[in-house]
Amino acid sequence: MKMKWGAKMEFLKIDDLKVHFPIRGGVLNTIKDYTRAVDGVSLSLEKGKTYGLIGESGSGKTTIGKAIVGLEDSTEGKILYNNQIVNTKRLRKKAGYNKDVQMIFQDVLSSLDPKKRIIDIIAEPIRNYEKLSKKEELEKVLKLLNIVGMPKDSLYKYPYEFSGGQRQRIGVARAVSLNPKLIVADEPVSALDLSIQAQVLNFLKEVQRDFNLSYLFISHDLGVVKHMCDYIYIMHRGRFVETGTREDIYNNPQHIYTKRLIAAIPQISVADRVKSRQERIMVEEEYNKREKLFYDENGRAFDLIQISKTHYVSVREKGDL
Repeated sequence: MKMKWGAKMEFLKIDDLKVHFPIRGGVLNTIKDYTRAVDGVSLSLEKGKTYGLIGESGSGKTTIGKAIVGLEDSTEGKILYNNQIVNTKRLRKKAGYNKDVQMIFQDVLSSLDPKKRIIDIIAEPIRNYEKLSKKEELEKVLKLLNIVGMPKDSLYKYPYEFSGGQRQRIGVARAVSLNPKLIVADEPVSALDLSIQAQVLNFLKEVQRDFNLSYLFISHDLGVVKHMCDYIYIMHRGRFVETGTREDIYNNPQHIYTKRLIAAIPQISVADRVKSRQERIMVEEEYNKREKLFYDENGRAFDLIQISKTHYVSVREKGDL
């Protein structure tokens, strides 16, 4: 069952998206099979909301993010922006999509050209889409630096001269330079110390309020996502296995994979760690006993079934829950 789209505020829809990579072999290097990184997923984004895309490494979540921003070609399915199909580079450009959808990368240092000064890094997308004088460009870059809390003297420095948290702020300044509608944030705090993570996450919320942004927040950390997201998509083996509001997922998890992820959230107190360890043991026992109710003989998750107004679960039959 496909999730039903809302009526009014949606601006981006992904409909039955598939991204398959060929597996080649033999003397002639022919295609033997395909890796189904993304194997038929649908989602819908509203303005000003934050959506979490959660899963372990290899689940396909980053591939979805790259397909949305145009860094990965889709094999099948549709990407629609304001009800226009934008699957190809030509269509994205025609719809203004490339300007309105930006990305913050996990490894921000590698995404910032080490040979360029910060003024040129932030100004690059501006130069591609806006015709500004040198004075106007400088004023806009200074305004962006101020928004992200970076001093003026950052302008003529290089990325290696900043801390991880500062580089992430610079990456955000570049991402919001064109006033986008959506930012795909791929593990934006995973490389940062815990103390810096909280600062950057709160900062991203402030930027969202200032720009009325939507976020697609890609992470493997349910604790981080709980802090950020309104709606959550749990992904496993290239498919969504559970979707719902933050309350649906944390207060009423139904899929055994979701329960696994929640049980793995680190706890601070000794008592909570003991309780969590016991819950993980119970979840693993449930996973081993009930796996066939949630995955077919090929290990592929079943289609999503609606169990409440906002909550969907991948299961063989609703009665199996």
